[in-house]
Amino acid sequence: DGSLWGQGRSSSYGNLGLNTGINRSSPTQIGGTGDWTGATFAGGGVVMSVKSNGTAWAWGTGGYGSLGQNDKTQRSSPTQIGTDTTWSSTNGKIGGTMISMFAIKTNGTLWSWGTNEYGELGHNNYTDYSSPRQVGTNTTWASVTGGALFSTGAVKTDGTLWTWGRNNYNQLGQNNGTEYSS
Repeated sequence: DGSLWGQGRSSSYGNLGLNTGINRSSPTQIGGTGDWTGATFAGGGVVMSVKSNGTAWAWGTGGYGSLGQNDKTQRSSPTQIGTDTTWSSTNGKIGGTMISMFAIKTNGTLWSWGTNEYGELGHNNYTDYSSPRQVGTNTTWASVTGGALFSTGAVKTDGTLWTWGRNNYNQLGQNNGTEYSS
C-alpha cells in the first residue's frame, strides 16, 4: 500500500525516522503517507527512500553530509533531498554505507554524496560532498550498492560490474590492494 515501516534500535541519530530516539520492538509506520516505493536503503545510521513522485528522502546521521542536505546535520524524520523528482523508485537503485550514499536517477545517471576518504564516491578525488553530485557522465547504470565502509560497487545495463574506493582487503575484486577513486 506504499507505507514505510521501521523497527529496532533508534539511535541518537534518529535513524528510525520517527522523530524520537525511542527503540521499537514492533513495526511502526514512518512518515504517515502511503506513497513510498520499494527503493529504500537502510544501513549504519542512514536511511534513504524514494516516493512515488520521484523525490528522495533521507534521515539519520548527517555526518560528512550523508543525508544530501548540503550540511552535516542529523535528522530524525524523513527530509526531502533537494527538489529533484527524477530519482528512480525501483529497488536496487539506492545504496550506501554508514556515511556515504549512492542513487541512480531515472535517466540512468549515478549520483553520490557523503564521505570520500578513500575515493568511494567515484569522483576521481578525495573530497567529501554534502549534496548529490553526478558520478561521471554515463547514463547506463542499472544498480548500485555500498560495500564495506569505504567501497562501492555498481552494475551497468550491459551486466558489467564496476568497483571503486578502499581496497585494503582486496574487496574491489581487482586482484590487488590498490585503492581506486573512480
